[in-house]
This record gives sequence, C-alpha cells and structure tokens, in this order.
Amino acid sequence: MKLLRSALVMSTALVGLTGYATAQTKTLYIGMNGGNFEKTFTQAVFPDFEKANNVKVVVVPGTSSDILAKATAAKDKPQMHVMFLDDGVMVRAIGAGLCEKTKSGPELAELAPGTRMKDDMAVGIDLGMTGIAYNTKMFAEKGWAAPTSWMDFADPKFKGKVVFQSASASSFGLHAFLMFNRIQGGTEKNVEPGFAKFRDSIGANVLEFIPNSAKISEMVQTGDAAIFPLTPTGVATLKDKGIPVEYAQPKEGSVVLMVAQCVIAKNSEPELAQKLAAYLLSADAQSKALAAGNVVPSNTKAKATTPESEKKLAAFHGFMKTAVNLDWDAINEKRPEWNSRWNKMIER
Repeated sequence: MKLLRSALVMSTALVGLTGYATAQTKTLYIGMNGGNFEKTFTQAVFPDFEKANNVKVVVVPGTSSDILAKATAAKDKPQMHVMFLDDGVMVRAIGAGLCEKTKSGPELAELAPGTRMKDDMAVGIDLGMTGIAYNTKMFAEKGWAAPTSWMDFADPKFKGKVVFQSASASSFGLHAFLMFNRIQGGTEKNVEPGFAKFRDSIGANVLEFIPNSAKISEMVQTGDAAIFPLTPTGVATLKDKGIPVEYAQPKEGSVVLMVAQCVIAKNSEPELAQKLAAYLLSADAQSKALAAGNVVPSNTKAKATTPESEKKLAAFHGFMKTAVNLDWDAINEKRPEWNSRWNKMIER
C-alpha cells in the first residue's frame, strides 16, 4: 500500500513537472539595428509584452543588410520571428519571400499614410529621414555657418573632415550618394553622373568611409568628424549623450527613411510573432519608444509623453514637408551592380 501511495505521489509530481515545463517561457528572436534601437525596445517596449505573454524577446543585432543576410540564409528554417529593416532593404526581403502578411488588426488603421507596404507584407515602425549632421563644437571654433545643402560635403574647407557611411552597406551613405547624383542631373535609373563626379568632389574630402554610424560618436569627440549623413533621431540620440552635434535639413530635401517590420515567413511561433508585431504597431508601444529613444511613431495615435519628445516630434513633421522619396524598385534592380562599382571606384 505504501509503495502504491509512493508511486501515486511520484506520478503526480511528474505530471506537475510536465505541466511546469509546458508553461516555460517561450523565446522570440527579433532582428534589428543595435545601439539605440536595441536599448530602447529592450528596456522600454518589450517588457510589458513579455510579462503579458510569458515570453522573452531577444534582439539579434545588426544592420539591415546583416539581418537580411541572416534571414536569407535560414529561409527554410528561420531562426528569427520578426525583423526590422530599412524600407529599401525590406522591399528586397518581401521580394525574396521572407515575410508573411501582417495580420489585420485595429493598429493598421491608425498608421500614417504610406507606412503600409505592398499587401501589408511589412509595415513602417519608425519614421525618419537622412539629412546632414554636423559637429557644433568644431563649427563654432572655426566660425563656420551651419550646412544647408548636400553639396556642402564637397566644400574644400571640410577636406579630411567628412565622414561618410559606405553606400554599399548603409542606407545613410546610399541616400546621400543618390541625392548627390540627383543634383548632378541623375536619377535612380541613371547613376552615371553620381559615379562620374563623386570621387573628385565629396570623395576628395572624406576622411573615412564607415560601414555604419557606430563610430560617429567617437569621431566627433576626437575632432575627426565635422559633417556626416545622419537622421534627426540619430542626432537626438547623440545629443542625449552630450555629443556636440546638430541636424540640418538640406535645401534639396532629406531622404525619407522608414524602418519597417515584418513577421518572418515559416517562423516557429507564427501566432506569437504576429501578436508581437501587432503590439509594436500599437500607440502604446510606440509612445514608449518615442519617449525612451526618439523613435518617431508610425501610429498617428501615439503620444509624446514629455515636452521634449513633443518638441522633437513637431520638428520631425516640419522636416517631412520637404523630404524626398526614392525609387526603390529602380534601386534594388541595380543595387548589387552599384555596390560593386562603389567598392571598386570610391572606397578602394
């Protein structure tokens, strides 16, 4: 009888352990840019979702190109569930079949015009633009006026003080190159003017071509960087750290840069991944991201929770009035060829 009772107790304990194992926290992996983006979402946005759904959200950091490469390599058995990519790179991801349609929900109706990509395969999560940023300390010491044009990058006084993101690896560098190309008479379908003239104009002033913007903070503080392409959000993040920088809207217009999210096709947790995607599009989540990390909301009902974030949002909407949209179909069709030319002709 004692043996039977012991067996029953053990059996009950095993059932309890099995139930406990079943209730264990699941993990969702989300690919996104590291730095400010990762810190903002990890500290201020994900925690409420994690608590409500008994899930852990883990960031896989990297540039849009890095995340796209990881998703492509694991297309048949995805290692990530959701990914954030710059809009132009997201167009490529959708074309490659890496995204699944965003599930319909009330959040989609609250989004700003132009943020829902083709067939809702991806949706804007952060609105931005690439313009000009500059080292205010250096400009003050030299008595230089704030920049006003993309062609200021070619001004001889900035020789050896221009830091430029690689157009083959960074959206910022590509945007700046394509605006230079437009000023020279080119279009996204004709980049010959840009390639013909860049090296001897802006290129002659460049101290270093960098793969992403991570080094800019250091290069401003060491006095190496005077002027560089960057977003208002990127500038605000540096200013919050005490880095002496400011944003300038080029008279030719900044370039619209939307970070979009998509749920990765064939992922191991489709329902939970869609739930996370819906939460990230909500006014609540985007209000948190704006307050914590200057992430500009795509949800029109998101609120600026502090006077400072309200001021930044108002400035952003002002810049958007002259922002330029690029032809991403034309860009993506020729991008591999451009990357090769850039690496051989400009950065060599």
